[in-house]
Amino acid sequence: MVQIRPAMLTDINLLLTFIKHKAEFDRVTGSFSEVLQADEQGLAETLFNKTPFASVLFAEVADLTVGFALYYFRYSSFRARPSLWLDDLYVEEQERSHGVGSALLRRLAQIAQENHCWCLAWNAHVNNPRAVHFYQRMGAEIVDQYGDILTLQALPEVILQG
Repeated sequence: MVQIRPAMLTDINLLLTFIKHKAEFDRVTGSFSEVLQADEQGLAETLFNKTPFASVLFAEVADLTVGFALYYFRYSSFRARPSLWLDDLYVEEQERSHGVGSALLRRLAQIAQENHCWCLAWNAHVNNPRAVHFYQRMGAEIVDQYGDILTLQALPEVILQG
């Protein structure tokens, strides 16, 4: 069974490890070619301060952390409502297709609903068709494409129904 929990300051090393894993995965798909600049101090200062810039969820299976999601809220003045932006979602390879990503996405949809978000949105790389298919199965639609980057969007209630 997948358990989802918020990250704590004591998880900084674990979070950095997952960010490194995601960066390596993204290098393989061609969606990241830069130098990873994240470090524990930067994460602590920006995610666990008085005004955090983003939040992190961890997914655990049998007391092992197997995935994470990093998200933040955006605001639309035209809608007078926020949306939830999913910046990173990563699941360790051996745990993919076992419901971990679905559990993370459903928890994000709950958080979106709790915060009156009109949608969740995120980017995916065209060279990661497995992820794109997963997101579409969860109810997301491709709403834009810029080069190799797809922007996907889903209503929280659609994800929770799936």
